[in-house]
Amino acid sequence: MAIVHVDATISPTKPELVAAWLATQPWAAGLGDLEYVGGYRFDDPDGEVGVEALLFRAGDRVLHLPLTYRGAPLEGADELLVCTMSHTALGQRWVYDASGDPVAVRAFLTAILTGGEQAAIDVERDGEIVERRTPAVRAKGSGSAATGPSAGPVSVTSRDATAVVEAGGHELSIARLLPVELSGRETLTASWDGGEAVVATVG
Repeated sequence: MAIVHVDATISPTKPELVAAWLATQPWAAGLGDLEYVGGYRFDDPDGEVGVEALLFRAGDRVLHLPLTYRGAPLEGADELLVCTMSHTALGQRWVYDASGDPVAVRAFLTAILTGGEQAAIDVERDGEIVERRTPAVRAKGSGSAATGPSAGPVSVTSRDATAVVEAGGHELSIARLLPVELSGRETLTASWDGGEAVVATVG
């Protein structure tokens, strides 16, 4: 499950940090105004790293941006750092492009290869879980393997608006702009009110 601290405030907000990061990405030129659609999350088995993919409408396209939230810097990943965030419940957080974060990559691979789904969303208030929410965006993998990949090194390159990740003998492709054609034997499909798309594949 993923825990949302409903009374917490964050700075910068997620739309603000996404807009600032997109301004540094050549493939995002001309996207225009963003309208928040929602997001989906995956669990970190160790409970240390938040893994979330945000979706925004941008005209006739949809931005798909996976992020990780960490309580300390990820060693050797300065080029993946999106920003630092102040969170009133969790303190300072380091926000990374999830395509190069080993925890997120393993979560995506596991969901795709095992037919897994997004994490449940539990709402925390005053130290207690008070509600379980249905995510605005659902994600479902196509695979049927019994287990996901083991941990290992990750390398990532960009092909326009697609991140291509090599990890554990797998090639994971993550789309940043939808719709897009991705090749791969197994897929991760996201669905939301009014839309559905393949957002990642494993070749």
